[in-house]
Amino acid sequence: MGTPKPTTLKISRPHSSLLKPHLLQSNFKVHTHFHCLHYKRTLSLTIACELKTSKGNVKNKNKLSSSKIVLPEGAPSLSENDKVAQNGQTTAKPRGTTDGPVLVFVKKLPRKVLSVLSNLPLAIGEMFAIAGLMALGTAIDQGEAPEFYFQKYPEDNPVLGFFTWKWILTLGFDHMFSSPLFLGMLVLLGASLIACTYTTQIPLVKVARRWAFLHSADAIRKQEFSESLPNASVQDLGVILMGAGYEVFLKGPSLYAFKGLAGRFAPIGVHLAMLLIMAGGTLSATGSFRGSVTVPQGLNFVIGDVLGPNGFLSTPTEAFNTEVHVNRFSMDYYDSGEVMRKTISVNDPLRYGGITIYQTDWSFSALQILKNDEGPFNLAMAPLKINGDKKLYGTFLPIGDSDSSNVKGISMLARDLQSIVLYDQQGKFAGVRRPNSKLPIEIDGTRIVIVDAIGSSGLNLKTDPGVPIVYAGFGALMLTTCISYLSHSQIWALQDGTAVVVGGKTNRAKVEFPDEMNRLLDRVPEIVDSSTLKQSNMING
Repeated sequence: MGTPKPTTLKISRPHSSLLKPHLLQSNFKVHTHFHCLHYKRTLSLTIACELKTSKGNVKNKNKLSSSKIVLPEGAPSLSENDKVAQNGQTTAKPRGTTDGPVLVFVKKLPRKVLSVLSNLPLAIGEMFAIAGLMALGTAIDQGEAPEFYFQKYPEDNPVLGFFTWKWILTLGFDHMFSSPLFLGMLVLLGASLIACTYTTQIPLVKVARRWAFLHSADAIRKQEFSESLPNASVQDLGVILMGAGYEVFLKGPSLYAFKGLAGRFAPIGVHLAMLLIMAGGTLSATGSFRGSVTVPQGLNFVIGDVLGPNGFLSTPTEAFNTEVHVNRFSMDYYDSGEVMRKTISVNDPLRYGGITIYQTDWSFSALQILKNDEGPFNLAMAPLKINGDKKLYGTFLPIGDSDSSNVKGISMLARDLQSIVLYDQQGKFAGVRRPNSKLPIEIDGTRIVIVDAIGSSGLNLKTDPGVPIVYAGFGALMLTTCISYLSHSQIWALQDGTAVVVGGKTNRAKVEFPDEMNRLLDRVPEIVDSSTLKQSNMING
């Protein structure tokens, strides 16, 4: 038994010189530079007041504090066209957005169709159905000849009492991942994701992007968290919130602040990533090529002669005309005779022109010998069937008249490329020789030298245009899943005389949100009346 070490391949095109090996290992670095021009104008508001803490402990006495709050010009204007709801909420929509072609198509669908497709139980059922088909495709051998399924799933002994080869061949379960049933389920799940994104996620994002001001103290007190700060300024609260990472907008006595808006966009990203994964998987199933070949060392093969299409989208490329030459095939052994266990087919495949070549197997191609100091002669080695998984190869060297009806000769057997066992004309054991040992052996008057054992490399070839798309989809899925855990927090405040009424809510981290709000409100300074401050100074003086 043996496991091959790397096979050296030369790749060339017919009627042209061979490509140098270093050309196959060239590294290409693509540097993309994005240049964005971002124009932003700001408004500055300076606040000067005498401060002390609002929670009883007097700090920063006799100090005049000056804070600056910077507001983006995109904050809602005080226009008469703003709509005020019954609860005192004013909203301003962000400036116009354009819908993509997919959303335009979705808009044309009837509302009933969208509501059915966006149904959560339906989407969960579709995912379970796809998972079941994938499990079935793993259990059933894929890509075999019909005779294989006739024997393994006969009608006279059906699996589970009903499952026979007719189910497999009729429904396309012999090529599950490109079957119409599997691809149809992927399309249905994709339609559900698009419908859910359009009817649920996009409206939520649009609402979250609006600057919503509450002009009623009662409406603010109805939020998940509410608090009232006596002798405070809404501008001071805005400064504190900006320092905590909030986007702050002021409109007269009203304040609106938010952070974590990316968490609202994340579900849309998750849906898009899932669509990307399914699109890549579909392209892999319907647009790839696969094939395998066993090539003796020193021989060539053309890639296009080995690869066969997997689906109706499979399109050959220019690289299919490439010729591959196997320079040499060899095996390494431990001193004890045990074969090295490194599987290089997985760790180090050859990639060229979108084609991946894996080394998956090995075989014994020929035995090179000297007969009575003549030669060398190449004797083809044939695989012999034995019980078990161990390989056994054999060849025959005729002695005497080869045209006779009763030809006799010397038999040679080998399990690997390391040693050759020889038998005489009567089938008796004659000896063991290693290739390249140059140690002769004489059998029935014939002097034989084992020169070399020529191996064959078993290669698996494939093209899979969907792999980069699937990798990109999984990368986007991991990123957007992490982003979806960001809390989208919103805070409203209203200057009600000398007091500030504050309220807020969040979609996640609902336990931590009140603690965060209390910490921020503790930092809001309390405004001290100038007459009270003078009286306090006289007492202390």
